[in-house]
Amino acid sequence: MPPRERDGAPPAFRAALAALRAVAPRPDVVLAEAPAPQRLAPWAVALTADLPAPGPAGEDGPEELATGRVVVLHDPAGQEAWQGAFRVVTFLRADLDPEMVADPMLPEVGWDWLLEALQARGAEHVAASGTVTRVVSESFGAMVERPATAEVEIRASWTPVAGAGGEDAAAVGAALGAHLGAWCDLLRTAAGQPPLPDGVAALPARRRP
Repeated sequence: MPPRERDGAPPAFRAALAALRAVAPRPDVVLAEAPAPQRLAPWAVALTADLPAPGPAGEDGPEELATGRVVVLHDPAGQEAWQGAFRVVTFLRADLDPEMVADPMLPEVGWDWLLEALQARGAEHVAASGTVTRVVSESFGAMVERPATAEVEIRASWTPVAGAGGEDAAAVGAALGAHLGAWCDLLRTAAGQPPLPDGVAALPARRRP
């Protein structure tokens, strides 16, 4: 049974669950429910997503171009910092070509990917915040022959709204499918998979060695 659903969720959270479970991402995105944190809000649901690399799976299973997690929090009383009754908290990590991670515009481009994805899906929101981090790993000593790897990490949160007012919690919950769809689009974009929003160039993805 999904987390907390057995406790008798309020209508707005039930609407959110239905909207999230109705999302059908691209076939290459593997989406699944996961245990949700229980101390951040009275109600929460979490999902994970993986974008496997093309080609045959290795001994440890398929390699991943990108992976991430989405948590949807709901407090019927609202929280001042959220500016609403729901909050979407996300994390994703995607492989990059090591040469691209040195691009000084990468953090700004990564943040634009998120905003563009939300806009393209009509996922209205307020109070967005987050970070874009570049991670480079180089091997030394006995591991010196391993090639360098590079990743981009995007951590973000925002408050979904429905319409200009956004005060109807049930309507916000029902609209959350668009927010999850936008995040799945972001996962693919970060991994360099088309399509991309107009005017945004893809950064080449690389498979992990």
